Parts: sequence; C-alpha cells; structure tokens
Amino acid sequence: MSRRWLTLRGWTLRARITALCVTTGIVLSALAALAVITGAQNNRQLDDVLNRASPMRAAGDSLNTAYVDQETGIRGYAITGNQGSLDPYRQGIRDETASIAEIEAQLHPGDTAIRDSLETVKQRAAAWHREVADPVIAAVDTQGPEAGRALIKAGKTADFESLRTAIADMQANIQVLRARSAAAARNSSQTMVAIQIAAAAIIILAGAALLLLLDRLVSRPVVELAEQVRAVAAGQYDKHIESGGSPELAVLARDVDGMRRKIAAELAEVREARSQIEWVNDQLKQQTEELTRSNRDLEQFAYVASHDLQEPLRKVASFCQLLQRRYAGQLDERADQYIAFAVDGAQRMQRLINDLLAFSRIGRITAGFTEVDLGRVLADVSSQLEDRFDGEAEVSWSDLPTVEGEEPLITTLFVNLIGNSLKFRRPGVPPVVRVTARREEDEWVINVRDNGIGIEAEFADKVFVIFQRLHARDAYEGTGIGLAIVKKIVEYHGGRIWLDLDVEEGTSINFTLPVLPGAPDPALTTEKTEVNA
Repeated sequence: MSRRWLTLRGWTLRARITALCVTTGIVLSALAALAVITGAQNNRQLDDVLNRASPMRAAGDSLNTAYVDQETGIRGYAITGNQGSLDPYRQGIRDETASIAEIEAQLHPGDTAIRDSLETVKQRAAAWHREVADPVIAAVDTQGPEAGRALIKAGKTADFESLRTAIADMQANIQVLRARSAAAARNSSQTMVAIQIAAAAIIILAGAALLLLLDRLVSRPVVELAEQVRAVAAGQYDKHIESGGSPELAVLARDVDGMRRKIAAELAEVREARSQIEWVNDQLKQQTEELTRSNRDLEQFAYVASHDLQEPLRKVASFCQLLQRRYAGQLDERADQYIAFAVDGAQRMQRLINDLLAFSRIGRITAGFTEVDLGRVLADVSSQLEDRFDGEAEVSWSDLPTVEGEEPLITTLFVNLIGNSLKFRRPGVPPVVRVTARREEDEWVINVRDNGIGIEAEFADKVFVIFQRLHARDAYEGTGIGLAIVKKIVEYHGGRIWLDLDVEEGTSINFTLPVLPGAPDPALTTEKTEVNA
C-alpha cells in the first residue's frame, strides 16, 4: 500500500526539522561571510606562521637530524667496515638535500637573515664532508676499519659542532619570523573568536530547539509506543496501539497495531489448534492405557488358560493312552483308530498349550539381561539339535559378537530358527545352515540361512504370525508358533526381524540385536563348524 507524508497536527517532523535547519543555516551563513571578510585580513600572517615558518622550522629539525644520521653512519662504518653501516649516512645526505630544498622553497625576498644563516649551514656542512666524512670513508675503503677509527680519534669534533651551531642560528631566525607573524595574526584572530562565539550560541540555540522538537514529537511518543508494545508482548493482545507524536509515528503506530491484530488472530487459531491437539493426546493416552491394560490382561489370560488347561488335558491324554495300551486289538479296527485320534489330539493340544505358555512368558518372566556370547550359544544349540537327524545336517557359524540379553531366550531363538532350517529340508539334500553377523552402526544384523525348501515371497508377512502354518500338519510336525516366538524374543531385546527374499534357494532370515557399548567388529575370518554326526 502506497503511503504519503501526512500533515496531521501541522507540519510533519521532516518539514519542521528542515525549516529549523534552513533558518539556522541562513544565520550561520551571514556569520560565515563576516568571518571570511575578517579572515582575509590575517591570511598573510597565518600563511607566514603555518605555511612558511612552521614548515621551515620542521625542515630545520629534519636537517639537523640528517646531519646527526650522517655522523652516526660515518662512525658505524669506521667501527664495522660494513657497507650496510653507511645506510644512515646515505639516507642523511638525501634528507639533507630535501630539507634544504624545503627551506629555500619557503623563503621570500625579505627573509635575508634566514637566507644568510642557511648559506652558513651549507658551507659548514661541505667543510665537515671534506675534512671528516670523505677521508674516513676513503680510509676504511682502502685500509680497513682500523684506519677509519684512527682518523676519527685523531680528528676534531669542532667542525660538526660548528655545523650544529649554524643550524641552531638558522632555527632562531625562523622563530623570529614566526613570532612576528603570530603577533600580527593574533589581533585579527580576536575578531574571529567573537564570530565563533556568536556562531556557537546560534548552534546551541538551534540544538536546544531541535532537542525540544524531537522530545515532543519523537522521544516521548516512542516511549509511549514502546510501553504499549510491551503490554501487548506481555499478553494484552486486545490492547489498541496508537501514537500522539509526529504524523510519521502515527503511521508507524497504525502499522504496529495492524500487526498486533494479525498476530492476535493467528494466536487464537494456535490456541484452538493446541486445544484440539491436547484433546487428541488425551484420547491417545487413554487408548494407550487401555491397549496396555488389554495386552496385560490378554497375556495373563493366555498364561492362566494354558496353565489351568494342563491338568484336565493331562488326565484326558493319560486315560486315552491307558485305553490304547489295554484295549488295543481287543476292539474292532475302527475303535483302535478312534482311540489313536484321541491320543494324537490330546498330545497335540498339550504341545499347543506348552507353546502358548512359552509365548506368554516371554518378557513377563525375566531373569535379567547379561552379556551373552552368541558363539557359545550356537555351540550349545548345535549340541541340542544333534540328535534330531541322522548325521547329514551341518550347522556352521562365523565369529559372532557378544550381546546383552537373556541367554535362555536367545538360546530358544536359535533353537527355533535352526530347528526350522533342519526340519524344512529338501528331499535328498543334506541340510546346511550358516549363521553370520555384521555390524551396522549401533546394532548387529544376524543372518540365519539354509538350503531348505524356502518360503515364498507371498508368505513373508505370515510366517511370524502365531499358529500360522504354511503346510499341512501331516507334512511337517509342529504347532506353527516357532517363528512367532522368535519375533517376540527379538523385539523384547530391542531388535527387529525380517525375511530376506533376495536368495536363490533356501530360507534367509535376518534379525538385529543392539551393540554393547565399546564392542569391536567381529573378525569374520575364522569359521567354526559343528557337524551333526
């Protein structure tokens, strides 16, 4: 939205400051014109003081320093014989030439005393070069430093002292010129001081007027506006913001108030959204608590049900077996078949209940986590499964890590996985099971792979479901709960399990276990093999 300067309550702040500055400028311009007229009268004296006397005096000091540097360079060269020691001497000659040229450039025809004293300095400098400096340099160059030092010791210092005296006389004449010019300029400067006092008074008055104007139109309104903004920031989002200062501040106050209204509207939306989120979180919390309670009740029910069913089922199985032993062959063939069905059903029900009881106990009945060596667990598991087959099965594993967990549960995990691999073998092919491990960041990925009949990809999600069977009961024994138990054990240890479908034959199952802090990668070089003979 385009804006224009408003003229509410008279002029804008910019217009008022502009008018004050213009008025002050006119008055100061008049004083400046008077100062120019007065200053023209003492320009010549100031020029003599600033542009001639002072530079000449500074050049005289530089000339004195140049001769001192030359004398120092000569002595240094005589002591060391090193050409580098003459650098101050050479630099002093260059400074001497520059300083004399600077003094001569500032001389006027009426500066006779200064000109004469400068000629005296030049003559005495030439004499010192001719009688001291040049002979010492020549002696060191031809005969060595000792000859130069001998000349310096045998020589006199009067030549150099007279040179410095001539420089002092020249500086005194320059000071006389400076004092005379300064006295002449001092009288005209008094008028300039009066003009400056008047200008300062005008500036002070203009500054006071400007401060008063800024205080009334800017400072106090800004403070009031800031207090209103702080009140809004403290939570008074319905407070209207306005300003009684300059038109510019009034525009700013309206803009800030518009921003306040927008923020207040957005905050209202945020509060409403937060209220909805809190309500959803409460609902989720209640549902989570209900789900936790339901799972706990379900596990308790499974445990109690399976435990309480053991006794009547044990009686049914025992009496069915007694009937089978006592009356087998005494009844007709169909009666024997019925009794066999009853015995088989009771035994299968016992296995289902035992498996369900074992499933419900995982994570509920715990012995505590300890460090478990998976290599040692595999050796125990291989020994347990040794009697299941006729010596054709081979179970092998690479060096496995040590993890944290419950050793009985991890043993059950491998018993179920390797037992399935041995059970679901291909006809006529000796079963081979291989267990390997690799580390991925903060977890171990354990792989159990066999050369059995494999699992179709369409059943990848079903194999870990409790009591899920992919084959008829008469084809393979078991209740279909083994992989469900494996999945629950892995998740109880903080891992995950999945079926690897990228294999050409057999079954490949991966599961993860957390890495112990500071555990190294296993050396996957040495292979341990146990053959079921």
